[in-house]
Amino acid sequence: MKPPCTVVVLYLLPTLRMLIMRDLVERHGLRKIEASKRVELTPAAITQYLKGKRGMALLEEISRSDRAMAMISEMAEALAREEMHSEDLIEKICMACNEIRSKGVICQTHKKEYKTIKECRICLDRNLCEN
Repeated sequence: MKPPCTVVVLYLLPTLRMLIMRDLVERHGLRKIEASKRVELTPAAITQYLKGKRGMALLEEISRSDRAMAMISEMAEALAREEMHSEDLIEKICMACNEIRSKGVICQTHKKEYKTIKECRICLDRNLCEN
């Protein structure tokens, strides 16, 4: 059993984290230690995201989505201003994930990683996060 959630955990979430971290550090000027506190990740993880050692798998695909990039920018802006708490961040990440999945962004990776999948339209046909 290989649901799309597997691809989300392995590839999508790290890419979202990397994009948020990059925005916090490069656009908002936060130090790595401060950025790590805002998102509750270790400074070492932040360094790996910023050096491109984590979170690069779906970068190109996500970057092509204006809506997804706007959502990421909004999250980083709120985090930089300390206007977002953990629960809010989780909700916004789930919304971004749902948006990205609904556009078929993870479909190619899902099929490539799990070759037995022939036709899967779960992310395209249903909004699973709203049930």
